[in-house]
Parts: sequence; structure tokens; C-alpha cells
Amino acid sequence: MTSPISRPVNRTSVQWSAVCGRYLVAQEATVARSLLIEELPFAIGPKCNGPVVCLGCCRPAADVEEHCVLCGWPLCEECSVKEGNPHVQLECPEFQESRALFYRLPSGSTYCPQLDCIMPLRVLLAKEANPKRWENEVAPMEHHESERRHNDDVWHADLVNIAQYLRGPCKLASRFSEELIMQVVGMLEVNAFEARTARGYPLRCLYPYTGILAHSCVPNTARSIYPSEGYKIRLRAMVDLEDGQPLHHSYTYTLDGTAQRQTHLREGKFFTCNCERCLDPTELQTHFSSLKCGQCAEGFLVPKQPTEINTSWNCCNCDAITRNEDVQAIIQLVQSEVNGVQALEMGPHRLEEAERLLRKYKSMLHPLHFIATVLRQLLIEMYGRVQSYEMVQLTDDLLERKAELCRQVLSVLNKFEPGLSRSRAMNLYELHVPLVLLAKNGFIAGKLNGGELRSSLVYAIDLLKECVEILQYEDKCSQEGVLCEVAKQALRQLTLSVEGLGSELD
Repeated sequence: MTSPISRPVNRTSVQWSAVCGRYLVAQEATVARSLLIEELPFAIGPKCNGPVVCLGCCRPAADVEEHCVLCGWPLCEECSVKEGNPHVQLECPEFQESRALFYRLPSGSTYCPQLDCIMPLRVLLAKEANPKRWENEVAPMEHHESERRHNDDVWHADLVNIAQYLRGPCKLASRFSEELIMQVVGMLEVNAFEARTARGYPLRCLYPYTGILAHSCVPNTARSIYPSEGYKIRLRAMVDLEDGQPLHHSYTYTLDGTAQRQTHLREGKFFTCNCERCLDPTELQTHFSSLKCGQCAEGFLVPKQPTEINTSWNCCNCDAITRNEDVQAIIQLVQSEVNGVQALEMGPHRLEEAERLLRKYKSMLHPLHFIATVLRQLLIEMYGRVQSYEMVQLTDDLLERKAELCRQVLSVLNKFEPGLSRSRAMNLYELHVPLVLLAKNGFIAGKLNGGELRSSLVYAIDLLKECVEILQYEDKCSQEGVLCEVAKQALRQLTLSVEGLGSELD
């Protein structure tokens, strides 16, 4: 749905450089967690390369025989009677007038190319509805047309499925040129943010101002999107910022290694990242991509030139050199096994297989390697939640195991996502649970005295406080917002326990 022109809060300004193009800087010295930008989207809509979804709420609808009674395109029954439905307000009249039909996919299909046109069409319709905002904010956005043309298969698919479809069957040729449509497709590919609806369904949002944030693999801003407020985005400082400091967020997944992040950026965003983390062979001393050296007992293989595609890998302890092809072959082999574990049904077998892989590759990967970290994150989510490993069933050894897993993941996140990080907050919450149970078990067993119990619980309270301080800025209906309320309740109960314990000790 389109929105009126929005104005950023007065804590940012736009700069330009030959390397970054337009980018944002802090307009003044800013303390961590301060609000930097507040912006409504120019347009929202379904992701590309996805399944059939309801064009009102984006819930998957491949197996549901529901459609808009006006145009025949996918629309769930709930959205068909919902006031403010974006489909009815935007593309539905266009489909009615052109009589563009929606063709249902064969059973089992996971990709609906016909829906790839929806988000670009909504941007184009918003251009007509809000021409001033288009000219001032959207038109200057980067679309990397020349680079995208090099990928012939993707370019041709977008040309046929989106530009030619909108101009042909949808009869919009007189309003939108092929060049303009392909530029909009590029703007979305390069700049759109993924968000989730209140019910957790993925979609895309285009924020013309926030979207020009520069990239860094160690971001200094955190964004939150609020479905309950028309998908308004709020950008906050993750850490303290200086006046004029460039603002960054990450275009990649933080817990990917350098080679994986660089590939994503080159292929999807059309640039090479030269941030401090990418240029450091050790990734800020975490050795997040390092393999153990096969020639000596103490060394680790690190990339000689991390941003180069065919860099050699050198041992930091001896003179051993390994080809990049050999390193990547190892990573692909291990990653395929991890993918197999991730595909397993949630349950004890999945947990045990994740532990098995960690043991299997312990002699090959650095302890903080990104693949090991991904496995640890899986285990953190399963310990306490799957059959035979529910929290009340965990022995002290397994409680210690979960706590150690949390500490290891947090040691990485503290480097890559310092301060206001949702991932840090969720792991802080996960860490506090086994620590509380271990403290209580130790007290009952006579291993801890009252003072030691209280000290352990106070530490858990501190973890919960930081968790709540981070997640308080999330939309209440989001997964993180719900966890914030759970953490608040746990904090209240634990605080009462400590106060009661304090009076007993007195």
C-alpha cells in the first residue's frame, strides 16, 4: 500500500562518494539505541521467486482454492472482506480492466513466476500516486542496470515475466516503458528490505531513504519494521556514533564467512566489500572462516587476500599454502552435511546429528568457524525444546552444554553485531535459562551457598535486562516483540526470587 511522503528524523544527512554513491551519515553525536530514521514504505508486496501467496496478507496459498472475486488473482477469504486490502486498492483494478488472468500452478509447484510482477507494479502505481516522492526519493535509487544485464538468464526472465507481461497482457504499455519497469526491478533487487507480516509471512518493502544505507559486515545501525504501523521502519544506532560518522547496515547474513558474504554481494549487490572485517584474514580475530592447518598442530589456514576470488590460504603458524579451490571443496562438503541436518524434522535425531557433526569436524574447523557457529545456533534452539531434551529433562552436564554453546555464539556476535542486536538479545535469553537452573540445582545439592546462588541469579538478571533493553524497540506482534514480553515476565519473577533470597540471607 502506498503512503504519504515521510520525513526522516533529524539525525542523518545524505553524502555522496564515487565508491558508495549516496549514503547516510550521523548528523550529530548519537548515543547507542537512539532513533536515527523513521520512514513509511513507498510500496510493499510479495517476494520474487516465491510460491503462490495471498496478495493481501502474503500467506502461502498454493493449496488453497481462494481468489479475488473481482479479478481472479490469489486472495484469501479473510483479506477479501478486509478494509484497506492492498490488492483491491492497487493492482486489482488494473487486472480487471486488462482482463489479465491468473494461471494456477500444477500441484507441488514452489515458484510462481506470474507473481514476480506484483511488487514492481505496486512501485509503479505508487509512482503515479506520489510523483513528488518518486522524483525526490525513489528515482535517484541505484538499479545497476548495466551489471544486471550481464546475467542473461535472470535479465531475460525479468524482462519476460515482469516488463513484457505488464506491458502486454496487463495493457500498461502506454503508462510504463520497458526501460522504466526494468529499472524498478533493479531498484527492488538492490534496495528492498525483507520484512514479515504480523503473522510471520515474508514480504518486501521499499524504503527510499533508509534504503541508501551503506553496507558493512560489522553494522553500526539496527532496523526494526512495524507491521502494526503500516510497515514503518525505525533505524537506531547499535553503538555510540560520532558526528558525521557513516551509517552502515549489513546486506548479508552476519554469520556467513567472508567468501560467502563476498559472493552474495558480488552477485546480488554488484560490489566488493572492503570493510575492516572483510579485509582482515582472521575476521577480527575470530577466525570465522579459518581451517586447521594439515601440516602443523597449532596453525590455522587464513585467506591471503580475503576479498579476492582465487586467493591462496596460508597457515599463520607454518609456511603451508593451500589453494582456494581445495578450501572451498572442503567447505562445500561440510556445508552439504549441515544442510542435511537442517532439513531434518525438529526432534532428538536432529539435535544428535548436529552434535555429531560438531564432533566430526572439530579437527578440521577453527572452534569459531561459521559452520560450527551455525551448528551451535541450531543446538541452542533445540536444547530445552525437543523430545528427550526438554528443559526439565536436561542434566547439569547438558545445561552446562547449552550455556557454553550460548557463550560461544555470543563471543562471535559481540564482535560482528555489537550493542543493539536482536541475535545477541535472543542468545542472552537462551543463556539465562540454563544458568538459573544450574544455580538452583547447585544450591539444592549443597554445592552453592546462599550468597553464591544469589550472585548467579543476579548475573542471569543482568542478561535478561540487556535482552529486554534490546528487544523493547521491536513490534509487539513480532517474534522478537513476543520474546521481549516473555523476558520481562522472567525478569520480574527472577527479581522477586532474588529479593526473597536476600531477605532470607539477611
